[in-house]
Amino acid sequence: MSIDIAKYPTLALVETPDDLRLLPKESLPKLCDELRQYLLNSVSRSSGHFASGLGTIELTVALHYVYQTPFDNLIWDVGHQAYPHKILTGRRDRIDTIRHKNGLHAFPWREESEYDVLSVGHSSTSISAGVGMAVAAAREGRNRKTVCVIGDGAITAGMAFEAMNHGGDIKSDMLVILNDNEMSISENVGALNNHLAQLLSGKLYTTLREGGKKVFSGLPPIKDLLKKTEEHIKGMVVPSTFFEELGFNYIGPVDGHDVLALIQTLKNMRDLKGPQFLHIMTKKGRGYEPAEKDPISWHAVPQFDPSTGTLPKSKSSKPTFSKIFGDWLCEEAEHDPKLMAITPAMREGSGMVRFSKSFPDQYFDVAIAEQHSVTFAAGLAIGGYKPVVAIYSSFLQRAYDQVIHDVAIQKLPVLFAIDRAGIVGNDGPTHQGAFDLSFLRILPNMVIMTPSDENECRQMLHTGYHYGKGPVAVRYPRGGGCGATLQPLTQIEIGKGVVRREGEKTAILVFGTLLEEVLKAAENLNATVVDMRFVKPLDEALILEMAASHDTLVTVEENAVMGGAGSGVNEFLMAQRKPVPVLNIGLPDSYVPQGDQEEIRSDMGLDAEHIQKSIEAYLAKA
Repeated sequence: MSIDIAKYPTLALVETPDDLRLLPKESLPKLCDELRQYLLNSVSRSSGHFASGLGTIELTVALHYVYQTPFDNLIWDVGHQAYPHKILTGRRDRIDTIRHKNGLHAFPWREESEYDVLSVGHSSTSISAGVGMAVAAAREGRNRKTVCVIGDGAITAGMAFEAMNHGGDIKSDMLVILNDNEMSISENVGALNNHLAQLLSGKLYTTLREGGKKVFSGLPPIKDLLKKTEEHIKGMVVPSTFFEELGFNYIGPVDGHDVLALIQTLKNMRDLKGPQFLHIMTKKGRGYEPAEKDPISWHAVPQFDPSTGTLPKSKSSKPTFSKIFGDWLCEEAEHDPKLMAITPAMREGSGMVRFSKSFPDQYFDVAIAEQHSVTFAAGLAIGGYKPVVAIYSSFLQRAYDQVIHDVAIQKLPVLFAIDRAGIVGNDGPTHQGAFDLSFLRILPNMVIMTPSDENECRQMLHTGYHYGKGPVAVRYPRGGGCGATLQPLTQIEIGKGVVRREGEKTAILVFGTLLEEVLKAAENLNATVVDMRFVKPLDEALILEMAASHDTLVTVEENAVMGGAGSGVNEFLMAQRKPVPVLNIGLPDSYVPQGDQEEIRSDMGLDAEHIQKSIEAYLAKA
């Protein structure tokens, strides 16, 4: 979209950071106001991440004003907050295409812009990458700076502290900015504290600090006294000790919405040597009152009318799989005080709000710490409790070692409720749940279920929870189901599939919620349809029966074909020396791009029309 010069006279002058750096400092508050309004109008039309970006307007402007991007490395953690960055780095007129098919990526993406130095999507990677870039910059010797922006949520992950521990140890020249938007901006973030931050980051303080260390380096008792005195003085007004112990010079907290004060502090810090840590306080949703009051609901939004201050209600009357899971969790907990539900910072997304309020003593949000969530569950299981780990498919990738080492090897009864399996959609390659069947299927002691509808999902969660002999994974997609009638909870037989349609010659073995599309294709093909339900253990007797009574088998799954459920069928048939032709339909050996779920499923050949065409093309070659 082209920019309205009358409405955005200052922003219209800024296509790139080079343009921004030509503006007089006095015009930057006005630029921030216009950028905030532009972001509001853009996201309300396009949908996307919203509240986080509103909170980082001033920081984004200040960073690009002070640092020579793209020469200097500017790394955004996760990237929810990077929409203003995209607007200021040559993508202003395309921002309304964000998260849409063939549009801008939902997160910073290296292939999209030279200003995006790290492709991101999952949190807590910025500091690790920043340490690597800082080391490379030092060897390059061109005075290239490295800045990492990380939120107070993302910094809860162990990887962030591992990176700071290393960066502080090797004394890399870099700046980590903690964008803290959870604590309120109270009296310690005001004129006095901003003045203190500028003082602590200024040359006089730094010279005295370093000079004093050199003078007294040969006198250990005095040196120790000076260090303790310095920490005591700073500790009285700033929470610095922890970060200083990791080797970082702590500055802050400062008001993250005072663009001129931020610029002065960043200018002071730009040339400081060694690892620097700047703590800024911001308000998520800043400048749009509904988002300020409820930043969780306004974190990621559909298209909406800014004038109403409300988000549109879902058009679908069918419950989401996340809600099905949350309701099941509450139903199970009513009868079992040993149930313990765990989420790594995804309470709302995983449908656990009601549970967290109804059963607070059985609910654990471990923050963005996927590895810990799994091993924590292992500890609960060892202690005699029955843990349920609610986790997105792409986030479970981050805890793979813990699934193997701490749960599966020990045959611990942990239930993994895997949300966002298969095509997730607009968040793009980093979030598609394309690999969980492949990486879980190879694990001994693991049971894997793929429900085809909401009722099966409930029954499988119930079955997995009461299995008790080892870990169980139930994987289900983002969004709603087909409107299946919910039945009373009963345990189903492990490893047993169900024939859903009798046909001739071709048998389609489907794993998961693509069953509805497969049944449509099967009507035109007069094919048999089997809801396999279990990826592990496979219903081997049913597979052999289908192989004996049909000319061709087809497997369908919303997972990578490579190593997926269909591969398991192939392996079994080969081991049994059954020479039946098998067509595997699933996701290709490439990263799945962004777009809405229906678009992507069609592009990937996973809707009824394309499934039918793929089968017909395969049969024509016979």
